[in-house]
Amino acid sequence: MSEPTGLAGEAERLDAADALAAVRERFVLDDVTYLDGNSLGALPAHVPARVADVVRRQWGELRIRSWEESGWWTAPERIGDRIAPLVGAAAGQVVVGDSTSVNVFKALVAAVRMAREDGDGGPGGTGGTDGAGGTDGAGGTDGAGGPGGPGPVRDEILVDATTFPTDGYIAESAARMTGCTLRPVTPAEVPSVLADRGGRTAAVLLNHVDYRTGRLHDLPALTAAAHQAGAYVVWDLCHSAGALPVGLDEHRVDLAVGCTYKYLNGGPGSPAYLYVRRDLQHRFDSPLPGWNSHAEPFGMRSDYAPASGAVRGRVGTPDILSLLALEAALDVWDEEGVSVAAVRAKSLALTDFFLRCVGAYVPDGRVESVTPAAHAERGSQVALRCDDAGEVMKRLIERGVVGDYRAPDVLRFGFTPLYVGFADVERAARVLARTLAG
Repeated sequence: MSEPTGLAGEAERLDAADALAAVRERFVLDDVTYLDGNSLGALPAHVPARVADVVRRQWGELRIRSWEESGWWTAPERIGDRIAPLVGAAAGQVVVGDSTSVNVFKALVAAVRMAREDGDGGPGGTGGTDGAGGTDGAGGTDGAGGPGGPGPVRDEILVDATTFPTDGYIAESAARMTGCTLRPVTPAEVPSVLADRGGRTAAVLLNHVDYRTGRLHDLPALTAAAHQAGAYVVWDLCHSAGALPVGLDEHRVDLAVGCTYKYLNGGPGSPAYLYVRRDLQHRFDSPLPGWNSHAEPFGMRSDYAPASGAVRGRVGTPDILSLLALEAALDVWDEEGVSVAAVRAKSLALTDFFLRCVGAYVPDGRVESVTPAAHAERGSQVALRCDDAGEVMKRLIERGVVGDYRAPDVLRFGFTPLYVGFADVERAARVLARTLAG
């Protein structure tokens, strides 16, 4: 074990030089070292007053008028446009609403339907509403091809075998609904599986950051591999949005989903979001068509006609209270000097420093990092394999260091650069060492 002398002083100097340090004051925090923002972000201090206004004035005084006068009806798209730059998307492609699970279902089924319309065209290829596919074309659930004749039968969905369980459950249901075979594969196996069986692959569902290990997967390369095989890709951004650059538009991602209660600090159960690339929006065929996504939502027609644009991703009446709490929480991104690039730089510095402190304070062999050391492969968390991890985390929390535990043996520590400092990191590692010592 190396000598820990000087790390506390180094943390103090790093905090003094931190350009984002002042943003911490925008959050409700206490003496607890909070390293669980990858599960639930801290409360931005101005949100309670904003929510109180929504409840007392917009709901209490304006009542039904607030759908128009307070902008309730357009909130899903308006707030989507505020999230868009945080995931590298232009306005008009993100809609906020429902849960991540519901949005995964919508996106995955829609991806399979588009793949079957394409036939051999692939994403951005010869298929489309005026080509093959649709109810009166050559496509449909039998996977027949585009205008050039029958193409490959798109009857398989690839899903990240290490995914957060709900994504797997949803993928299995979507596969049954669309008559596809579900093939769990690790992200590292995706290119080879696509090269071997890509002609049968309709859609690929992947996580940008592994929720257990914090491994950052190669979104540009995996997206390109899916497109090369003629498949559509759906990315789950729950553990990357608000923590690191995503580049949805730059890398031509087809569809993406994510939650807003982690690094975006939207609050417990805050609504998720759905990204549909602009050139695919006219083809997005949701398996959950609702009155909110109708072209004439107040026309009360018995037949469904989808609206234009990202609005197609809506289903039912939005949850206004949590939606507007999220909108208020996003204000922190308007602060001077706050950007995804700045957050990413600090995130890497924090996780580097934490790994150094753990190496200095914790006896050799007591914990093992399962988070990649390489910056290009690391999200904004550090996961340590540890015997009795569940009990260790309980004792850490009792001592004022809050992380979390994932079965069977992983301690997770999330680093939200907007409010976590280097002194927090040093203290967490020091308390971890004392806890492991008994």
